[in-house]
Amino acid sequence: MTESSVGVESSSKAAVPRLRRVLSLWDLIFYGIVAVTPSAPVTVFGLASVLSYGHCVDTILIAMIAMALTAISYGRMAILYPAAGSAYTFVGRGLHPHAGFMTGWSMLLCYLFIPLFCVIYGTLVLQRLFPQVPYVLSAVAFAGTMTFLNLRGIRTTAWTNRILLAFMGIVLVSYDVLAVRYLLINQGWGGVFSLEPFYNPKTFDFGALSGATAFAALTYIGVDSVATLAEDVKKPAHVLWATVLVCLFTGFFGGSLVYLGQRVWPDYQTYSNVETAFMDVTGVVGGTPLFQAMALLLVLANLGSGLTGQVGSARLLFGMGRDNVLPRRVFAYLHPKRNTPTYNIWLMGILAFIGSLFLKFEFAGEVINFGAFLTFATVNVAALRQFYLTPQVGRNRKLVIDAVAPAIGCLFCLWIVWNLPPVAKIAGVGWLLAGFTYDAIQTRGFRTRPVMIDFTDA
Repeated sequence: MTESSVGVESSSKAAVPRLRRVLSLWDLIFYGIVAVTPSAPVTVFGLASVLSYGHCVDTILIAMIAMALTAISYGRMAILYPAAGSAYTFVGRGLHPHAGFMTGWSMLLCYLFIPLFCVIYGTLVLQRLFPQVPYVLSAVAFAGTMTFLNLRGIRTTAWTNRILLAFMGIVLVSYDVLAVRYLLINQGWGGVFSLEPFYNPKTFDFGALSGATAFAALTYIGVDSVATLAEDVKKPAHVLWATVLVCLFTGFFGGSLVYLGQRVWPDYQTYSNVETAFMDVTGVVGGTPLFQAMALLLVLANLGSGLTGQVGSARLLFGMGRDNVLPRRVFAYLHPKRNTPTYNIWLMGILAFIGSLFLKFEFAGEVINFGAFLTFATVNVAALRQFYLTPQVGRNRKLVIDAVAPAIGCLFCLWIVWNLPPVAKIAGVGWLLAGFTYDAIQTRGFRTRPVMIDFTDA
């Protein structure tokens, strides 16, 4: 993005109506918690426990550090560019237009894989409830429901989000209470309070912990969505506080869930089903009612995430088709009555279904993490350059907040990417090479501004 194009974009934004700044700090925090979902750590519990040799809680807390530092960079960049709510814009303006394009391309990888991930995990949960139904039929049911609702133009409203969050809160808090009760009855206070989930000398392995953290970081996908409301908040500084607080809430609340899960079921080698192991833990502490409630929670949470992920991906493809980045006749098509990108929704639904038949839950999550944490790393670099390396009139540079925090945040994010399995990194690097090649062709060897990817509606 050149300086002239930034000016044109700014003037065009000024010409359209703007939403009033009505959102409070608590509104942003609530929105962020809904976006991440309190049940996110539950999804990674079993596999992260196995990969870390029983130290799942450590993976949640370590990833929280990376995200909290990145959240500071997101919040500060959102204050600087309060009308632009994506890493794509932050990096494009804070670093370089072509770096912004590659960041957008990396984000696109996340958007494309999120519906697939939700179909896989939602189907696995359905299999626990209805084991007699073949996997392929469960996958058809989940992907089909998701696609049908999006084709009908149904959107998740604030009201339904509140209902879902209230239900999640009741189930998860009930689990916490029942887990503590179970541990007190069977092990006493020594069962409730223990350092073993944090450090068990018999099984602790830093290399295994690093790899597990690279997967468990999936817990925090969605935290950056708070920055998309930068134009609607009463005080732009609230974006910074809300993003950090959502990270901390997710880490500590999620940490409590997996901590108690490890205490209730300490032997990670005996899970009957690794991907949905947390459901078995709830069955131990709360019996069939809590088991079924947790299953319903996970189905609804993944259906909601899949709905928004699918329509977000479809809208991104629509924007690229509208701007002739992709063939317009197919990707820019809108249904004449429902005004939805029908072809794109069908495409994402079909790809999610087919992918759920051939790809593993772990691989899908790791590919999402590759795109997400590479994006987060570049946002930290953009913040470092914007606030520390670029002179600003009337403002003194602060070493810790301007340089140290984003630098450590960037290193943490790159550490997570580095510790992903080779197959996920190969897939991610291949995607980046495709984007780099495409950008080079479209810009005639990087001599013109890169193609714009519109993330506004995603």
